[in-house]
Amino acid sequence: MLAVPWSGSDASPAANHDNFLHCLSTSPAANVSKIVFYTPANPSYPSVLQFSIHNLRFNTSAAPKPIVIVTPQTTSHIQAAISCSHKHRLHLRVRGGGHDYEGLSYVASRPFFILDLINLSSVKVDVAARTAWIQAGGTIGELYYQIGTQTTTLAFPAGVCPTVGVGGHFSGGGYGLSLRKFGLAADHIVDAHLVDVKGKVHNRASMGEDLFWAIRGGGGNTFGVVTAWKVNLLPVPENVTVFTVTKTIQQNSLYLGQAQSLLPLLQRDFPELGVEREDLIELTWIRSILYFAGYPTDSPLEVLRSQVPLTRKRNFKAKSDYVTEPMSERALEGIWRRILRPDIEDPELIFSPYGGRMSEIPESSIPFPHRAGTRYKIQHLVYWEREGREATDRHVDWIRELYGYLAPHVSKNPRLAYSGFY
Repeated sequence: MLAVPWSGSDASPAANHDNFLHCLSTSPAANVSKIVFYTPANPSYPSVLQFSIHNLRFNTSAAPKPIVIVTPQTTSHIQAAISCSHKHRLHLRVRGGGHDYEGLSYVASRPFFILDLINLSSVKVDVAARTAWIQAGGTIGELYYQIGTQTTTLAFPAGVCPTVGVGGHFSGGGYGLSLRKFGLAADHIVDAHLVDVKGKVHNRASMGEDLFWAIRGGGGNTFGVVTAWKVNLLPVPENVTVFTVTKTIQQNSLYLGQAQSLLPLLQRDFPELGVEREDLIELTWIRSILYFAGYPTDSPLEVLRSQVPLTRKRNFKAKSDYVTEPMSERALEGIWRRILRPDIEDPELIFSPYGGRMSEIPESSIPFPHRAGTRYKIQHLVYWEREGREATDRHVDWIRELYGYLAPHVSKNPRLAYSGFY
């Protein structure tokens, strides 16, 4: 988020709120096109606020609420909002419409407003140039849709969940199934548009290489409000191969090639999986996106544009770790004992293998240092349905206990984490 300086004011929060709204309504940008905003008095306020809240832990009556939600239609609206927030000492949180595990884009401990970029969501793909411009309120699914409807031989290495917002995903690094082949989403950002704390609009040339370096993995909207990203698209074969085999857990994989070349590799290097030819599915890259997102592979591509998640919203808590040395069998058994606790509703661990291209890119290339020497990343997750403080405390305490248990078996001095999970 962009933390506009706020050092206190003689005015009350209510006065700041009124002055801020008056400033917005009378700004030059409002004279050109109306700036839309929602206050708690507006009937649409609850639905606008809740639409992008994916973690129900933060969708409660006790969670701090913004005094205003601004939904800009243009860059000039963003400039006006930043200028007015600075002038009237009102804290600003930027929301890109994605998942936001810890609610940092819509919760604050002081009076604040949300700059919700959900209307700035267009994606323009240039197949000939192999590039795309994506507005910061867009989703990964919209990017995939625009690529998939125009070409079958270009792709982009981002995450598997279509409803993730590109703003937070790109600014935290952004990883997906093809990170061993292509690296991160942020490794392929070649330009950006950013509004700084003074309301000035920059591209890569005007912001300078230091700032351009920082926004690609250094945190979401920490250095300004990114309004759009330009990325390079990457070549993929006409067909790729996917498979899911179930043993004691689920093994999920994507191979950028045909089944006939994948099968002997699996049988040679991973015979314990017991993969047969009938387990392997050949399809286009865009259809593999549907596969991993949980849709039938013959679904219309338009489903990728939906901003409503395929799975229901739930309470959840997540943390992460990086692993540099192999875990012992005993350590893994300790993980299983904790996962099988009967009073924990839905625990999940996701192991993402590194190596390949990730080891070839220097750790100083962008502010994402998890490169050579990293074997894999673990995402620790727990979901629960039951409402109330007791259920929340029990599940949050569980994941913290698991995190403590893993300390001797993961990176240390310092212990590392992915910036999108805490």
